[in-house]
Amino acid sequence: MKKIYLVDDQPISNFITKKLFELEGYTGEIIDFTDPEEAFRILKNDKDALIFLDLNMPMMNGWDFLNAMQADNVKHEVILLTSSTSKMDIDRAQDFPAVIKYMVKPMNKKKFLELSEFLNLPEISATRSK
Repeated sequence: MKKIYLVDDQPISNFITKKLFELEGYTGEIIDFTDPEEAFRILKNDKDALIFLDLNMPMMNGWDFLNAMQADNVKHEVILLTSSTSKMDIDRAQDFPAVIKYMVKPMNKKKFLELSEFLNLPEISATRSK
């Protein structure tokens, strides 16, 4: 089971996403960070993780984070969860092979359920079929 990293400088965004995972029965480890530099130091040594990443953060923005992943050959999948609706950002995200999905905040149950189907998370699918 993949670890899930939530990387967003806004604690409320991390809280909402984490709560949706918990409410839908996800039992894997979910680790949230408001400091992207700290998150990167920890996750670059992890073997199997899924990262939810904001773009607009101080210190290290999402693009810097993705560039650092490429430079250090970190191979985790990334879902951009951001407030940016800019076509330029959406297009730029396609330049990063690690980015598997671009989502606009706020996360809600409908978006979350669509995402869980996209990711085919068995931990969530099993709970939903009961």
